Amino acid sequence: MSNQAFLVAPEALADTAEGAVVVLDGDEGHHAVTVKRIRAGEAIDLVDGRGRRAEATVTSTAKRSLEARVDRIGDEPAPGCRIVLVQALAKGDRDLQAVEAAVELGAGGVVPWQAERCVVRWQGDKAAKGRQKWEATVRSAVKQSRRAWVPDVEAAMSTRALSEWIRHDGGARLVLVMHEDAAEPLGERVRAAVAAEPDLHEIVLIVGPEGGISENEVEQLREAGAKPVVLGRHVLRSGTAGPAGIVLARHLTGWF
Repeated sequence: MSNQAFLVAPEALADTAEGAVVVLDGDEGHHAVTVKRIRAGEAIDLVDGRGRRAEATVTSTAKRSLEARVDRIGDEPAPGCRIVLVQALAKGDRDLQAVEAAVELGAGGVVPWQAERCVVRWQGDKAAKGRQKWEATVRSAVKQSRRAWVPDVEAAMSTRALSEWIRHDGGARLVLVMHEDAAEPLGERVRAAVAAEPDLHEIVLIVGPEGGISENEVEQLREAGAKPVVLGRHVLRSGTAGPAGIVLARHLTGWF
């Protein structure tokens, strides 16, 4: 059974060597000893969100903190091909469910998308609060899946901003719009891109809202360089399509 993982600041593990004692306090320390009931003698993982993992043994606990001796420490490389989920905002926390599953399945970044047909609107203070909620969900999913890397959460983008982001962020990347009326299967497009571009470093999957992506938006994204693709014969909900696409993309890029 894998060790439970807890996040620490990068500087906490920057110069740490085997045998050193690391203190886990604050919210993470409270979560470890109060919620997870971690006790002295148990093995845990401490991760810094940037690929460094310390396997450690708890030596003592307090009310809101613990101390752990580092038994082994190392750096885990990021996946060769990063998967980014652009998820349209959705009501009923379906967007958060998609983000949570996407991170557990290996997403390397998430982008909130304020699409034309989104019922939920991030305006004013809601934008900052919404992003913070997504970031908290990402961190929770990282710990659940025992990952050493914390995916980035971008600021919410309009369709225009998203199109500019696609157009100007160059390099070997593949941008796909998941759309039920597309003719090309997602799997075929990813397979062809992997074969044609050995240095493919990023795949972006764009998922629309429950009301669908408007034709105007599809055209804007297409002009920016995105390729419309269909996931399969069945139409999935907004909260399901992204994680399903990530599983397929991860399989075809060799990550699984």
